[in-house]
Amino acid sequence: MSTAQDTGRQAPDRLLVIGCGMIAREVLAVKERLGLDHLDLTCLPAEFHYYPDRIAPALDKAILKARAEGYDRIFIGYADCGSGGMVDRVCEQHGVERMDGPHCFAFYQGIEAFNAIADGDMLSFYMTDFLCRQFEAFFIKPLGLDKHPELVSDYFGHYEKVVYLAQTNDPALDKVAEDAAKLLGLAYERRFTGYGDLTPSLARVAGPTD
Repeated sequence: MSTAQDTGRQAPDRLLVIGCGMIAREVLAVKERLGLDHLDLTCLPAEFHYYPDRIAPALDKAILKARAEGYDRIFIGYADCGSGGMVDRVCEQHGVERMDGPHCFAFYQGIEAFNAIADGDMLSFYMTDFLCRQFEAFFIKPLGLDKHPELVSDYFGHYEKVVYLAQTNDPALDKVAEDAAKLLGLAYERRFTGYGDLTPSLARVAGPTD
């Protein structure tokens, strides 16, 4: 997915966010809410959530492409996301900044709030608005649970509860999360996070450079 401007060399005041496809809708929502007309977005495939080793090499290529297109201001819309520090190495190499935290589940809740409850959430299966919308495509079908529901305990037996980190108040998404908890045989908790640290982070990096 890409919403980056395709008009040749970019104006120096434009900011490009290179983000995970799982947070594309949320980045665009924050952009609209804050009136960040100079913010462009390009996304890497959401399926990299399952292949964190692919994130850093893809980011490296995306940053080089963005520089060639004239973007001086680039922000990485990823946390570490299971890359084992590889995202940080790419950011260091190119002199760019990323979202703070280990993953989107942390920055949606706010890093301080996440750190305060992280130990208690060790056995929690997190869902977000994106994962509710894509529950079948990201979990049911790839894991074969539509054909072999008996595998639920193999995949999810070590979890205790589903925690839905809600970016919006959408009854349809609430129902998906509740039904997922029932399907997986887990307790259920809903936490409204909004966009968490995404909003102040984008507001800060999109502000004036002077």
